[in-house]
Amino acid sequence: MALLYPPTGFHFLVRFEGLLLKYPAMPDFGFQEVSGLSVEIGVEEYAEGGENRFKHRMPNPVSYPNLVLKRGMAISSQIAKWFKDSVEGFEFEAQEITVILLSPEKLPLQAWNFVNAWPVKWSIEGFNAMENTMMIENIEFAYQYYRRISPDDISL
Repeated sequence: MALLYPPTGFHFLVRFEGLLLKYPAMPDFGFQEVSGLSVEIGVEEYAEGGENRFKHRMPNPVSYPNLVLKRGMAISSQIAKWFKDSVEGFEFEAQEITVILLSPEKLPLQAWNFVNAWPVKWSIEGFNAMENTMMIENIEFAYQYYRRISPDDISL
């Protein structure tokens, strides 16, 4: 499918690849925001003796920020159970997380698969007696790296 214009970013799906088998009664979906999808190659500068015009620049290992998911607070969910096991039992079982960008026709356009992810931070916002707003939870995941997946290799 050829796109003439860049896709919009409001229609997406987040899948937790291993959690549905571990916690089948609590499926997780429906996030309002995904952030932290970036990668950066570090640069090391090396000054050569006698060369004063410039420094040599060498690539360093790649670094990835945490993946951050934001949604209305869920009372019972796979992620909440996964995070509880990690915090209370100090058991860190890495899972794969896949973020899938969808077309208006609900066809996959692009996906990113986060390898060996585990929860590292959970926070809520929204306690305010002066406003009638939804409770929002932010969940952060550390991971080793991510892979970009082409539309032909995505299964829903």
